Amino acid sequence: MGSKANGYIYALLAIVIFAIQDGISKHLGSIYPPVFVAMIRYWAFALFAVALAARASGGLKVTATTRRPLLQVLRGLLLPLQIVMVITSFTLVGLAHSQAILAATPLFVALLSMPLLGERVGWRRWLAISVGLAGVLLILKPAEGLFEMAFLLPLAAALVFALYVIVTRLVSRDDPAMTSFFYTGVVGALAISLVGPYFWTTLSPPDWGWMLLLCITGTSSHYFLIRAYDVLDAVAVQPLTYLQLVFASAMGVSIFGETLTTNMIAGSVLVVAAGIFTVWRERVVARRKAGLPPA
Repeated sequence: MGSKANGYIYALLAIVIFAIQDGISKHLGSIYPPVFVAMIRYWAFALFAVALAARASGGLKVTATTRRPLLQVLRGLLLPLQIVMVITSFTLVGLAHSQAILAATPLFVALLSMPLLGERVGWRRWLAISVGLAGVLLILKPAEGLFEMAFLLPLAAALVFALYVIVTRLVSRDDPAMTSFFYTGVVGALAISLVGPYFWTTLSPPDWGWMLLLCITGTSSHYFLIRAYDVLDAVAVQPLTYLQLVFASAMGVSIFGETLTTNMIAGSVLVVAAGIFTVWRERVVARRKAGLPPA
C-alpha cells in the first residue's frame, strides 16, 4: 500500500513540475525561437537519459542495444518535433487552450491504434472517442465564431504525440523501457542539434536562470514520472495527468492573462472524461486478452 501511495506522490510531483515547465516554456518561447529553447532543454534531457542508461543493468552497451533501430530513431525524431510545436503553441494559442487540445491525445492514440497496431475498438471506445472529438470541436470554436488557424498547431502536436505513443508501443514489444528512454533522449538531442544552432540567440542573464530552471524541471519531471510508473500502471496515472490542464489553465489566467471561454471549459470536460474512459477501457480489454480477471 505504501509503494502505491508513493507512486501517486511521484505522479503528482511530475504533473506539478510539468505544469511549471510549461509556464517557463511559454515565457521563453515568447522571447526566443522555440527551436532554440527546445534544443537547450533537450541537451539536459539527453544527459539525464545517458546517466540513467549508464546506471542501468549492463550499462550503456546493453541499454543501447535495440531490435528496432529504425523505429527508435523515428521516436527520437517525433518527440523534439512535438516539443517545438507545443512551445510555439503556448505562445500563439496560450497555455490553457493548448493543454485543452493536447488532452485529446489518448483519443488520437485509440484511433491510430486501429490501422497501425491492428487493434479492434469496440462500440464503447468508439462512443468515447466521438464524445471526446465533439469536445475538441467545442474547444476549437471560439466565442466570436471565427476559427483561428493557430488552433491547428496544438491539434497537430497532439496527433504527432499520439503517433509517438503508437511507435513506442510497437518498440516495447522488443525493447525494454530504458532502451526506449535512452534513444528518446540521444536521438532527439542529435536531431534538434542539427537545426537549433541556426536559431541560436543570446540569452539575457535572467533568462539563463529561467533556462536552467527549464532544464531542471524537464529532467526531474521525467524522473518522477518514471518512478510513478514503477509502481502504478497507466490506468492509474493517466487520470492524474489531466490535472496538468487544470494547473495550466490556472497559470494561464493568473500569470499570462488568458481568458477561459465557456466553449473551452465544456469541451475540456468532454475531452478529459472521454480520455479517462478510453484509457480505462483499453486496460480492461488488454486484461481480458491476457486471460486476467478485471482489475
